[in-house]
Amino acid sequence: MNNIVAIVGRPNVGKSTFFNRLIQRREAIVDSVSGVTRDRNYGKSEWNGKEFSVIDTGGYIKGSDDIFEAEIRRQVELAIDEADAIIFMVDVEEGITPMDAEVAKLLRKVTKPILIAVNKVDNAMREKDAIEFYNLGLGEYYTIAGMNGSGTGELLDALVKALPEMPDAVEEENPLPRFCVVGRPNAGKSSFINALIGEDRFVVTDIAGTTRDAIDTKYNRFGFEFNLVDTAGIRRKAKVKEDLEFYSVMRSVRAIEHSDVIILMIDATRGFEGQDQSIFWLAEKNRKGIVILVNKWDLVEKDTMSTRDYEAKIREELQPFTDVPILFVSALTKQRLLKALETAVEVFENRKQRISTSKFNETMLPIIERTPPPALKGKYVKIKYCMQLPTPTPQFVFFANLPQYVKDPYKRFIENQLRQIYNFSGVPIDIYFRQK
Repeated sequence: MNNIVAIVGRPNVGKSTFFNRLIQRREAIVDSVSGVTRDRNYGKSEWNGKEFSVIDTGGYIKGSDDIFEAEIRRQVELAIDEADAIIFMVDVEEGITPMDAEVAKLLRKVTKPILIAVNKVDNAMREKDAIEFYNLGLGEYYTIAGMNGSGTGELLDALVKALPEMPDAVEEENPLPRFCVVGRPNAGKSSFINALIGEDRFVVTDIAGTTRDAIDTKYNRFGFEFNLVDTAGIRRKAKVKEDLEFYSVMRSVRAIEHSDVIILMIDATRGFEGQDQSIFWLAEKNRKGIVILVNKWDLVEKDTMSTRDYEAKIREELQPFTDVPILFVSALTKQRLLKALETAVEVFENRKQRISTSKFNETMLPIIERTPPPALKGKYVKIKYCMQLPTPTPQFVFFANLPQYVKDPYKRFIENQLRQIYNFSGVPIDIYFRQK
C-alpha cells in the first residue's frame, strides 16, 4: 500500500512546480505514458526506493480572494484527515502571512508528520530570512528552490523517513479480484450496491477494507467470486462540503489504487462532469480496468437525449482512451445492474489476458508491413519483432531499428489495430518501441 502525501499552502507559493518535480522524477523512471495526463493534481513519486502518492491541493481553488481563505482551510482539513504526511509550503519572499499563520494553527493540532518547505530560497541571504518560519511553531523547516530543485533531496529524505509504515497487503493464495464502485456524491453508489446485495443470497462477509473505512463485500455470482468495494461511505465529514471536487478525488485515490476494476457511476441527470473525469483519469493513470455506469437513466427525458447521443458525448470527453464499456442503468428500478457486473467481470478478464509471442507477431507484423511508420528525415523505421511483456497489466513492446522516430500518432494507430483484433475493452494499454 502507498502512503499519501498532501502538499498544502496558500496560492502562488510554488506548490505545483514542486509537485511536478516530484511526479516527473517518478515518470522518468517508468516511461512517459501516451495520451494526456489531464488530472495534474495527483501522481506517484518515489524516493530512496519508497513509493508514495502525492496530492497537490493547489489546482482546485476557484474564485476570488475572499473565498480563498475558506477554501484553503477546507483543503487543509481534508489533507489532515486523509493524508499520511503533509508538506506545508511557504514563500520566503513574503515571509509569514496571516493565511500561513492560520494554516499553521490547524496543523499544530495534528500528530501526523508535517514538514515545512520554505520555497524560493536560492541564495545565502534568503537562507537567513527563512529563520522566521520557526515562529510557525511547527519545528524544523527545509529550504528549497522549486525552480531548480535545490534542497529537494533533504526534504524528501526527511519525508520518507517520517512516513508511517503501511501494512503490507496480506498475500492470499488466490486473491479475489476487487471491483471498486466510485463516483461523485449522490451518483447512486450505495443504491447500486444495496440493489445487488439486497436481492442476493450469495453475500459471504463484510470486511473492512484497506481503503480507510471502505467496505469490501465478498460476492458470488455467475460462478465468479469477487470483492465489491463501496467507497460511498468513506469518511463523510459534515464539515467538508460534499461538492468540493478535491474531496471525491482524494477519497477515491486509495480505493482505486488497490482495486482491479473501477465501476465509475455517473448521474445521468448531471452528465459527465469535471469530477467524474478526474476520477476516470485517476483510474486510467493507475492502469485499472474501467466500466462507466450512467445511473438514474429512468429520470432522463428520452426525447431530448438518446442513449447513442449521450454515449457519444461521454466518449468525446474520454479521448484518446475511448474503448470503455458504457452502460445505462437504474439502481432504483434495478435495470441492467447484473449486466453491469457481467461487464466488470469481462473487463477483469480482458486485463488479465496474455497473447503468445508467436501469435502476436503473426497478427501485428503484416499490419506494420502494410502501414509502416512514416519516414523521418529520410530514415525508414523497420519493426521486426514484437511481444507482450510479462506485466500485471497489458504492455506491449515493438523492437525497431530507430525507435526514437516513432511518434504518438503511430503508437495510437498500433493501439487501435490491437484493440480491433483483441478484446481489451475497458483496459488501458501501454505500447513501447525499443531498440532491437
